[in-house]
Amino acid sequence: MLYKGSCHCGKVAFEVEGELGGAVRCNCSICARKGALLWAVPHGSLRLVAWGDDLGKYTFGKGSIAHRFCRTCGIHPFAEDASLGSERSAYININCLEDVDLAAVQVFEFDGRSA
Repeated sequence: MLYKGSCHCGKVAFEVEGELGGAVRCNCSICARKGALLWAVPHGSLRLVAWGDDLGKYTFGKGSIAHRFCRTCGIHPFAEDASLGSERSAYININCLEDVDLAAVQVFEFDGRSA
């Protein structure tokens, strides 16, 4: 299924192809503050539609995840593996997807604070 998503102001927009079977709620220091529900997909399933100079990147700790955000409205629509290998993943914040019944999505807890 094709999903469309964006930040709040729409300056960062994307499409993602896949079956949304569940999402992860991570308790690491950044995900807990963002309140993100993350859906992991192969990086090739994510296609940016709009971004320009508005797509920011934040990394911390080991720097293995690039947390992406809109420089205008501050919303974090997705993250991605910082490595450039072929096995990269993207982590879609399903709160930023259109027409998704969030109450129907199974949520898995992940202890990112201990990872």
